[in-house]
Amino acid sequence: MSQPIKIAVLAGTTRKQRQSIHAARYIARIGELLPDVEIVFVDPVDFSFEGDGNDPEGKDERYTKITGEADAFFVVTPEYNHSFPGSLKRMLDSELANYNHKPVAFAGVSNGHWGGVRAIESLVPAVRETGLVVMSWDVYFPNIQDVFDETGVIVDEYSKRYETNVTKLYTELIWFARLLKSARHE
Repeated sequence: MSQPIKIAVLAGTTRKQRQSIHAARYIARIGELLPDVEIVFVDPVDFSFEGDGNDPEGKDERYTKITGEADAFFVVTPEYNHSFPGSLKRMLDSELANYNHKPVAFAGVSNGHWGGVRAIESLVPAVRETGLVVMSWDVYFPNIQDVFDETGVIVDEYSKRYETNVTKLYTELIWFARLLKSARHE
C-alpha cells in the first residue's frame, strides 16, 4: 500500500463575511472521503503572516510545516474586484521553496455569475512563479449564496453536480501529486 497523498486545502480569505469558506470546507470534506488521501484544512484566519514576501519574518512556522509536508494543494479563492484576495497572495508568497514541483487545483467563488473565474485568471501567473504545477481546469461556484444554505450545507439541487466536479478534479490532482512526488524523491 502506498503512502497517502497529503493535500492542503487553502481557504483563500480572512474576510469575516466570507461565503467562500463554505465551498472550501465542502471541498475538504469530499477529499476526506477519498482513499489514500489525507486532507489538511488551512484557514488563513488561524495563521499570522507578518511582513511581506518570502522573508523569514513573514513565515508562520505552522504553515511552513504544512506546505513542506503537503504533496498537493487545492486553493479555494473568492473573487474580489476581479482578482484574488491579498490574504491569499500573502500566504502563497511566504513559502516559495515548499511549493516547487507540487500540483495545485483551484476552485473559484463569487456572489455573481462569474464564479471566481477572474480571480483564478489573475492567480495562475502568480502561482506558476512559485513553482506550483497548475491543473488544466477548475471548479467554479457562481452565486455562492444560492449553492449553500446559511449553515454551510450544500443545497440538494447542486450537490450531485459539485460532488462530481470536485471529485473529478481531485482525481487529476492526486494523479499529478503521485507523479511529482515520485519524481521529487528520485
